[in-house]
Amino acid sequence: MKPRTRPKTSDKPASSRRTAIAQLVQTSEPNIDDEAEERQRGGVQSLGRAFAILEEVARHRDGIGLADLSKQVGLHNSTTFHLAKTMVSLGYMRQERDTKRYRVGRPLFALAASALDEIEMVNLATPIMEDLSRETGESSHFAVRMGDAVVVIARTSGPGAFQLTDRVGVVRPAHCTALGKIVLAALRPDQLKRFLERVELKPSTKKSITEPAALLREIAEIRRNAIAFDDGEFNPEVRCVAVPVYNFTGDVIGALGIFRARLADDRPAAAKPRQNRAGGGHPPVQRVRRQGLVKSM
Repeated sequence: MKPRTRPKTSDKPASSRRTAIAQLVQTSEPNIDDEAEERQRGGVQSLGRAFAILEEVARHRDGIGLADLSKQVGLHNSTTFHLAKTMVSLGYMRQERDTKRYRVGRPLFALAASALDEIEMVNLATPIMEDLSRETGESSHFAVRMGDAVVVIARTSGPGAFQLTDRVGVVRPAHCTALGKIVLAALRPDQLKRFLERVELKPSTKKSITEPAALLREIAEIRRNAIAFDDGEFNPEVRCVAVPVYNFTGDVIGALGIFRARLADDRPAAAKPRQNRAGGGHPPVQRVRRQGLVKSM
């Protein structure tokens, strides 16, 4: 009788050994790439949530409480609290002791100021806006595109009795503001189509445009006349007129506009002569046209 002997490891086929080792590694260690991707997704999600909180806080000049903040950003109170606490510790947000309302922190203003200093457009636009405000007596704003909205990056006040209090950095919807409609009119057809597909045209007032077809008709008119109007579409007490600002290549880089309070004796836009709405015979509108259409930026 021959003695039974165990086969040596070296006697096993190489392919069998590799399969066994692979199975052992797969069952004992997690996939490192999967872990990295999961951490990356989690990090991006947290960063997105933090910026959503920061932007919402910035929209409330008097601050906002935790419950309202959570509701606005669509997060659970505990998630919002922890993210807000981190930003408070970093100084980018602050919380009032008495009301517990969150407000924007000073370091954020420093960052914004540094960014604006690097934007040559602001330096070039400011003297033009000052002249415009002085001639018309109204507030002047310069805005650029920010995603699907517009952000005011410069403003000047006129000598008039009624002045808007909008600050630099305020974000406004594109579809119901004169500044925003100028930006939309500068989009390529495919860009405008995608905008209408992903953006809900929410009404800010009863005059806001909420139908894509109506907005497209107005944009077509803006492209023909190179001027846009907002007669109480975003704020029922405010009327606006804006024109495009071009760079040296002829591309629209922003919008320049003047704003005025809607006085009791203001006639509706429909009651005004057509040439006034198109810019003819209306001194303030003519000034906005002259200032905005210069290709100096």
